[in-house]
Amino acid sequence: MKLIVGLGNPGLIYAGSRHNIGFSVIKSLARSLKSVLKRDRSVFSITGASSLGRHGIILAMPQAFMNLSGIAVKALLKKYRVTPENLLVVCDDLDLEPGRIKLRPFGTSGGHRGLESIIEQIGTREFSRLRIGIGRPPGSTDAARYVLTGFSRREKPLIDEVKERAVACALSWVEKGTEETMNMFNVKGALKNE
Repeated sequence: MKLIVGLGNPGLIYAGSRHNIGFSVIKSLARSLKSVLKRDRSVFSITGASSLGRHGIILAMPQAFMNLSGIAVKALLKKYRVTPENLLVVCDDLDLEPGRIKLRPFGTSGGHRGLESIIEQIGTREFSRLRIGIGRPPGSTDAARYVLTGFSRREKPLIDEVKERAVACALSWVEKGTEETMNMFNVKGALKNE
């Protein structure tokens, strides 16, 4: 069983924000896999089940706020008996320019509050994470405020394209694993060349 968790904040006020791109990818994955997403209060998440080849997949969007994401992820791992090596977390990344994605098999939180919470709650950094670039805020804009803003009309085509790429990356991770998928998707400028 594989568990793919997209990070974000619950509520309409945050829908479509940069910080919620993990939720957007989960919704796109659900459409691609024809999975129905439903609220599951026992794991503090909206979840959906599907499969790809021989792999069962659970998709999840934690409904605790970003900095409490680990509570939901811990509950999801326990309920579905998934080990951290079969967990993929999808989140935004200020240090990657818009249009780039980066898959990693483990690592620090990089200052991301959602990842910090997950590492703290499950007691390991050994899980895959798919970071999606949202870029740094312009000028002196506060980063905490910036991540809660929406994408501009000019950015939207690029973001739609990167979400498609993130979906393809996540599906490849399910079937081929982290290392092979990294070789395919962690290429700078690959989005523009395809």
